[in-house]
Amino acid sequence: MGKSTLIMRLKRHFEAVGVPSLFTREPGGTAVSERLRDIILSVENKIDPLTELFLYEAARREHVAQVIIPALNEGKVVVCDRFIDSTTAYQGYGRGLDLGLIEALNSAASMGAEIDLTIFLDLPPALGFVRKGGADIKDRMDSEDTAFHERVYNGFKEIAKSKRVVTVDAGQGMEEVFKEVLRLINEKYRHKGLI
Repeated sequence: MGKSTLIMRLKRHFEAVGVPSLFTREPGGTAVSERLRDIILSVENKIDPLTELFLYEAARREHVAQVIIPALNEGKVVVCDRFIDSTTAYQGYGRGLDLGLIEALNSAASMGAEIDLTIFLDLPPALGFVRKGGADIKDRMDSEDTAFHERVYNGFKEIAKSKRVVTVDAGQGMEEVFKEVLRLINEKYRHKGLI
């Protein structure tokens, strides 16, 4: 099961059971952040790695300030398609930028918004490309070479050692992935009476 399909199913489930929630994505989530997303991901743009990092962090700061923190203040569960770990994996492990700098920028951009749970959908890059349709390049990140995607994947595996990250085998069937993710969310939020 792909990330987008999983998020759509979770959104429908949350709506069906009446969980107050916000589903959003990065980069994106606001008009400004969506415009930055277009710049970052356009295959027409060649962007210096540090500039790329700053653009991601600018999009995040706007997104957190305008969308995520207000939703959290309203008591909503926020589900974000990518967040600070993606920046660490792509710009840190993938591009080779300083992890300390990324951590500092992630912290500033996320404005103290804490992550309760990160779900790492574990799928090796080669299988991911097969699922996406092989050579079908959708954005600037997709156009990177195999070595870059291997570094990013290894970065995610390193990040997944954190206590707040749980790993789900994304190579299994759609229903199995969905049920496993739902179980993990239920486990995390049952005590809050949300799910």
